[in-house]
Amino acid sequence: MSRLRVGIIGTGYIGNVHARIYARDERVEISALYDIIHEKAEKTARSVGGRVCRSREELFENCDAVLVCTPNKTHVEIAIDALRHEKHVFCEKPFAIGLESARLLLEEAQKSKCKFQVGHNRRFAPVYVKLRELLRSDQPHSAHIKMNRGELKNPAWTGDPNITGGFLYETTIHLFDMIRYQFGEISELVAYGSQHEYPELDEFSMIFKFKNGFHCTFASSSDASWLFPFERIEVFCHHRTILTQEMESLIDSKEMDANFEFLSFSMLEKEERWGYVQEDKAFVDSILEGLTPPVTALDGYKSVEIVESVYRAIKSGEKISF
Repeated sequence: MSRLRVGIIGTGYIGNVHARIYARDERVEISALYDIIHEKAEKTARSVGGRVCRSREELFENCDAVLVCTPNKTHVEIAIDALRHEKHVFCEKPFAIGLESARLLLEEAQKSKCKFQVGHNRRFAPVYVKLRELLRSDQPHSAHIKMNRGELKNPAWTGDPNITGGFLYETTIHLFDMIRYQFGEISELVAYGSQHEYPELDEFSMIFKFKNGFHCTFASSSDASWLFPFERIEVFCHHRTILTQEMESLIDSKEMDANFEFLSFSMLEKEERWGYVQEDKAFVDSILEGLTPPVTALDGYKSVEIVESVYRAIKSGEKISF
């Protein structure tokens, strides 16, 4: 059987993460690479192979599926171009910047016969897979969530909203998708934000209410220092707390005593611990086996909707209903 030919657009950090993973998949051939900085694509090709292309058009001619690993604001235009060339698409998060662009890409993805998957890798991280499993056996009541960064200076583009679309798109959107995945659809939210270190809103406090009655608080800071854990979900159930610490570990404290179960995932390699290996396998599975991708264009759209709703709530000072 011939191998699935994968082309990668954007050979920066995340493009190379996916390239290394696909290079180990016997079902896949990395057939084409393209980056506006030609030398970066050449460097990637030396380690994983693939034709180094001089244009996006040349890449499309030499692949069956496309990975969009470029800066945030370019995702929509490139992904739509790939779909119109009848290529399967894996699009890194964020799905889009702004609801108008998100609607355009959603419509294009839904009318295409090709597969479309969004790169919300945390859904596949073993710590969050375990959290979802535990919550299916209990009834969560509420939660406190945080997703912080130590700074937006390294690399410098992470602090440029003209590239990222804003801090919520660059960092917090990961766990915006995660709360939908774990707790269901949101019914309303209130949010407060302020600006301190960077040329954009960079500190956020939010309260979410879900359609099933669940509710949570959510804090996200852009300059919190690199105090571990930067990312945490603390869920409260009936006489129970389940606590995640990044993608490293999970604590499950039950009943009335002081005992708890501690699960560590730190021995897994980072690409597996963070879910990249699993999401890449799922994308290939969806193409070869005719399956629905586990993170769809609609999921991507809804994550953008949450980001934009938070910004709107801060600007208007009003509660946002979905």
